[in-house]
Amino acid sequence: MVKIGIIGVGTVGTSVANILEQNSDIIEARAGKKIVVKRGVVSNLNKQRNVTIELSNNVDDILEDSEIDIVVELMGGVQEPYAIVKKALEKGKAVVTANKALLAYHRYELQALAGDIPFMYEASTAGGIPIIGALRNGLSANHIGSIMGIMNGTCNYMLTKMFKDDALYSEVLQEAQALGYAESDPTFDVGGFDAAHKLLILASIAYGIDAKPEDILIEGIEQISQTDIEFAKEFDYKIKLLGIAKKAHNGIELRVHPTMIPKESMLAKVSGVMNAVMVVGDCVGETMFYGAGAGGDATASAVISDIIDIVRGNQGPMLGYKKGLESGFKLLDSSNIASEYYLRLKVDDQSGVLAKVASTLGEFNISIESMLQKPSSDDKAHLLFTTHHCKESDIQNAIKALKALNTVDEGIAMIRIEK
Repeated sequence: MVKIGIIGVGTVGTSVANILEQNSDIIEARAGKKIVVKRGVVSNLNKQRNVTIELSNNVDDILEDSEIDIVVELMGGVQEPYAIVKKALEKGKAVVTANKALLAYHRYELQALAGDIPFMYEASTAGGIPIIGALRNGLSANHIGSIMGIMNGTCNYMLTKMFKDDALYSEVLQEAQALGYAESDPTFDVGGFDAAHKLLILASIAYGIDAKPEDILIEGIEQISQTDIEFAKEFDYKIKLLGIAKKAHNGIELRVHPTMIPKESMLAKVSGVMNAVMVVGDCVGETMFYGAGAGGDATASAVISDIIDIVRGNQGPMLGYKKGLESGFKLLDSSNIASEYYLRLKVDDQSGVLAKVASTLGEFNISIESMLQKPSSDDKAHLLFTTHHCKESDIQNAIKALKALNTVDEGIAMIRIEK
């Protein structure tokens, strides 16, 4: 028998405890041993919880219990769980976590602490989709060319509704909050930070890149307008919040931002709260992993799969490398990213303005691929462009120059394009 302790018996922790009890026969058959929850730790013992396990409000009741073999950390946050997980590893206990923020900041320290002690984290990225296992194990023979994915269900739900219903961002956000898809303060989701934490975890497995959220380009969906949606429809694009990691010029691009992608692409067809991650390997080619990116049962499924792997003895090194990865890859500065771009400008509706805008873009070696002009209600016009491939630094300098023109309003929107 293997005994586990759960720290944080909220939505996911409750599902873990209940699934281990309800599906105990099939789990024991697959793991080879019976797995039971000896105790759960919560901050508030007075709160009603739909579990039958013993509860405590003292984390040491798990950490100091020699009978508990595996600690499951589901409390969230960064520094407090880091201290708890560190102590669990020092006690020689295996760890399973779903905490993406903890790993975004401390995954390399935790790898060093863990050594040969099992440390698993499938549930930290894309909920029930087994993308961690795919990268660590299933695709381990491949050099990874790129990872591109929809990693936040809240944003995907909102963008799907904006496309289907021609709804405004503010309206869709309120609906997402009412349905429980978005928090009362939605910044972590809509600002791109949740997806960035997940991308950093995947990039460490694929490329050995040690970066923090502050080191990479992160943009959210807050500025997406119906004008952008209309343009995307006109030119057969969808807009998705993507996490992107890719090789480029002996470096690795890591970025999270709204992205225009062809509407016939597989990622473009992922709707609602679903997640999908596309991985390109040099041996296997293009693969795609699709499923529920959040929710108690889906995330608990990934947590329990990690527990079963530990019980079976199947776990490998935390980030997937027995030896250090000497790839020579460096994290590229965001100014060195290369992409195609969409630009939305509001300009004075008068002759010569379009020519001046095109001339300004040309000064920074930016050529226009397509253009659309839409009237505004205030003697202004919306100019909507897509560009050919160019550098991020050039597009940013061009935007500064365009804002300096007295015929261009300050609010210039930019969305990157991936084809």
